[in-house]
Amino acid sequence: MNREELIADAAQLKQPSAEATAAFSEKREVLAAAVNRTMAQRPDLEKLVGPAGRLMSEDNNRNFSLFMESLWQGYRPKILVDTVLWVFRTYRSHGFAPIYWPANLDTWREHLRAELSAPVFSEIGPFYSWLITHIPFFTALTDIDPIDTSMPVSQNFHGT
Repeated sequence: MNREELIADAAQLKQPSAEATAAFSEKREVLAAAVNRTMAQRPDLEKLVGPAGRLMSEDNNRNFSLFMESLWQGYRPKILVDTVLWVFRTYRSHGFAPIYWPANLDTWREHLRAELSAPVFSEIGPFYSWLITHIPFFTALTDIDPIDTSMPVSQNFHGT
């Protein structure tokens, strides 16, 4: 699957309601902290993030929660895909292994399911499932493309 196919596939995801986004926003910091605690307890964390990657992984979880909150306020599939590809390139250049993302995203799903109501999780969970399902494609695309750690830029970020 190439970038354009990923964008088309991501377009099938439904933007969560304002209520679901607000429920996530209320617990965003608690969720990021819980994911960080769970990941820090993993005996294989260094294998996932490299010898100096723990603090970067913690920053990633905080930033990821902010990104998802922002994404759901005006969902744009291109922003999702381009940002994920940027993250894969950047973090892999810092020693993160591709196996980090399924471990981390599964941890996010566990905490989301525990902290959010079932209706809210049913709106937000598909994004995490989509990310997990597409990890092989993100990995393959960032294996092929040269490392470019500049942030993606969209002329249509806010839908204007």
